[in-house]
Amino acid sequence: MDLTGRTVVVTGASSGIGRAAAVEFARRGASVVLVGRDQARLDAAFSLVRAEAGKKEPVTFRADFTRLDDVHGLVDHLKQRYERIDVLANNAGGLARRHSVTADGFEATIQTNHLAGFLLSNLLREQLRNGRIINTSSGVHAMGALDPADLRGEHKTGLWRAYANSKQANVLFAGEAARRWPDILSVSYHPGFVRSRFGSIVGINRIVLPLWFVKTPEEGADTMLWLASTPKAPLTNGGYYYQRKEQRAARPASDPERAAQLWDASLAAVGLT
Repeated sequence: MDLTGRTVVVTGASSGIGRAAAVEFARRGASVVLVGRDQARLDAAFSLVRAEAGKKEPVTFRADFTRLDDVHGLVDHLKQRYERIDVLANNAGGLARRHSVTADGFEATIQTNHLAGFLLSNLLREQLRNGRIINTSSGVHAMGALDPADLRGEHKTGLWRAYANSKQANVLFAGEAARRWPDILSVSYHPGFVRSRFGSIVGINRIVLPLWFVKTPEEGADTMLWLASTPKAPLTNGGYYYQRKEQRAARPASDPERAAQLWDASLAAVGLT
């Protein structure tokens, strides 16, 4: 689908799925904003996107999502430039390699993967009217046991459980956003097993898997691009997708009561009560 005239913001755009998606968004005619933490990688991604952007010069903004102040700075930047944002791809994510707490006082993985995107989405609520929010989750959300009352990570759960909890939060957020903001299409998706910089850092790229099972970043970004560009009518607001098909999310990620609890706890965490 042609995206000419659309403004798309991609977080975590400096490498992997985010970079692949940003390149394709530009190729389809969108005005692309790339958000990333590492300036050198962000500059490299900018060059790739600019090569496909034609006359629509992409925009970059460096933001470290372990700092909520950086999210506020990003929002100020976006509001000054754009009255409307058609697609917000909440793709930034990571896995803290040891238990750590951010300067804002939250467990690092849940802040990077959920709270920062939650804050960004809330602060851009008006710009996103009738637009779309696409959250990059993971199939490991099914392994999560998220406690909305413990976003500070006081009960240490282990690194991979913390990651699973954050991915569960992505699915819960999409579902609750659909209920609270019905004018915005809010969805989450599983990109599959992607060999990427993230996989190299946490060691999962060393896992031996059949070639058909492993995806390139471009293949991992496919469902994000499809959710951003396909007509809204056949899509389910709040839905969870994999390979362009709606899937049943794990039961803990499909519970409206838990989703509402997480939303309220997240509002309090980021200071939006």
